[in-house]
Amino acid sequence: MSAGTRGIDELKAVVVGTGFIGVVHVDALRRLGVEVLGVVGSSPERARAKGIAPVYDSLEAVLADKRVDVVHLTSPNNLHYPQAKQVLAAGKHVVCEKPLAVTAEESADLVGMAERAGLVHCTNFNIRFYPIVQEARERVRAGEVGEIWSVHGGYLQDWLAFPTDWNWRLEPERAGDLRAVGDIGSHWMDLAQFVTGQRIVEVLADLSTVMPVRQRPVGEVETFASAGDAEREDTPMSSEDLGHLLLRFDSGVRGSLVVSQVAMGRKNSLRIEVDGSAGAIAWDSERNEELWLGHRDEPNETLLRNAGLMHPVAAARTHLPVAHAEGFAETFRELYRGVYSDVARGGPADDPDYPTFRDGHVENVLCDAVARSNIERRWVEVPQ
Repeated sequence: MSAGTRGIDELKAVVVGTGFIGVVHVDALRRLGVEVLGVVGSSPERARAKGIAPVYDSLEAVLADKRVDVVHLTSPNNLHYPQAKQVLAAGKHVVCEKPLAVTAEESADLVGMAERAGLVHCTNFNIRFYPIVQEARERVRAGEVGEIWSVHGGYLQDWLAFPTDWNWRLEPERAGDLRAVGDIGSHWMDLAQFVTGQRIVEVLADLSTVMPVRQRPVGEVETFASAGDAEREDTPMSSEDLGHLLLRFDSGVRGSLVVSQVAMGRKNSLRIEVDGSAGAIAWDSERNEELWLGHRDEPNETLLRNAGLMHPVAAARTHLPVAHAEGFAETFRELYRGVYSDVARGGPADDPDYPTFRDGHVENVLCDAVARSNIERRWVEVPQ
């Protein structure tokens, strides 16, 4: 059977990274029927404890394994570019966590490499694949909110709200110069563009570091985990804890975003609202099964995820009956469904239904513009 006619359950993957998000990748792939041959990571013991085996010694060992079809990169940000280059050079398809790279120059290079090679390439903007997010996009496309006037919202977390909280994302040499904006603000900006179908073309950013010094533990701390009573050392901070952004879209629509990793009580709240001439829609990731529908002259509504009441594109992304919750893990499965369908066919579709390296590059360009705006204290155009 040729590579272009295989079933998804015949494909084989390896995940690079054994932290929180790497385990989510492994679980989603297994639920889709993809065989996970193993992982590569700094903590083989942690991988084995979570039921992930075998563990490859290195990325080079993965690339030498002819059975591997796709490599998932969930390593720290600074490794995405060199690792993705290695994977592409070895002729294997690649899924990369965001950010695709730490600079727009690097991400542009990866786009070119992937497209010249004819390989399937994906940037892991999984939030697009909540069924209710897909429904929001379909309603906007169908003109149900009318002419868009405003797009606004925020992405708020509190997992770095104490000076004793620590993770590699606080280290610019591993995470890049932007933190809150690059880590979670990029998800919001991708979502805003996905739902509205419009590009952000100008930004005005005001970024803040509210904890100039943090107490760094000696040793690694897993994402969203506590360092407990570990020995610590004072460490100066340069990346932002929070940011306030004003946005202009290519149609002239205005937008605003608040992003924070120090918002007490907000565990993982991404909220987006689109206001238009005929109505409004709003979605919050902490109530991900609901879409708020705003009206001027009739009662507002809350639509629960229900395939029978949703647009066909969105209904196709939901697999459980109403009131049987689907959540974060399912977004990865739905994202990879399209990716692995293309891998099974032997290459990327002309118009993939998943975010590619091009989408990852768009976010890198946006983040560069945000950083420049904050430094220069002015509106900055986003190169298109």
